[in-house]
Amino acid sequence: MKEQTHDAVNSPKHYKLRGLDVESVDVIKATLTPEEFKGWLKGNAMKYLFRLGKKDDEAQDAKKAMKYLEWLVKELMQ
Repeated sequence: MKEQTHDAVNSPKHYKLRGLDVESVDVIKATLTPEEFKGWLKGNAMKYLFRLGKKDDEAQDAKKAMKYLEWLVKELMQ
């Protein structure tokens, strides 16, 4: 049986809400207006870009920024 690996970009364990099979991003999306959610996505992408090079795992920060931008593009295309 293959050991499950932790995906810190696409499904970070620390963003799962305890006792629920839902990630915090889903709750945030459900509680914000579409425009607020887009702003939140943009701000988080910027956050990861701003800290790029200030931590050990630069690639992970770049991947996280890309993830938020992917979600933003998806929202913009709806």
